[in-house]
Amino acid sequence: MLKHNLIGLICTVILVFSAHAIAGRQSEQPLSNSVKAMMQRSISDSAAPKLIFDNEAEGRNWLEDMSRRLQKRMPDQTMREDFLRTVHYEATRAGLDPQMILGLIQVESGFKKYAVSSVGARGFMQVMPFWVNSIGASDHDLFHLRLSLRYGCTILRHYLDIEKGDLFRALGRYNGSLGQAQYPNMVVGAWHKNWSY
Repeated sequence: MLKHNLIGLICTVILVFSAHAIAGRQSEQPLSNSVKAMMQRSISDSAAPKLIFDNEAEGRNWLEDMSRRLQKRMPDQTMREDFLRTVHYEATRAGLDPQMILGLIQVESGFKKYAVSSVGARGFMQVMPFWVNSIGASDHDLFHLRLSLRYGCTILRHYLDIEKGDLFRALGRYNGSLGQAQYPNMVVGAWHKNWSY
């Protein structure tokens, strides 16, 4: 009986976490003027998203493979391919692995564009609204595909720079759980299990 109740409790917890975004409490910290200016330049770039590969066939293969993996979570093919092109472009321009970003999005929002966490983080990459005031513009909508990915990748790049390339610590900062292994392990696990290429 106790075992049955425990299993029921675990299933309930899993359902609760899978229904909501899990963003932690990113902390708003003052940025130096040079860092703020660099992040503002990154956010304001308006280049059209495109796949960046050595050749067209390699890009097409990546898009087809990732699209197939994402199909159940995002059934509309046009939306899915636009999403993947944007993920690839924004991650690459920030010096991040696009597949790792897919793992982060899976953990953060479950690929739900309009996800909102209990602490107010928004969009695919669960960006906290204070970032708009800090490095963006008042009309920036964190539910917008490109802006959500642009902000998220720029912020994660910033945290990687602070942590001198330590991905686990940067992911902890991103989620507001620095020093705790659960979140970085979840992102890396999702990346390697579902999005390795």
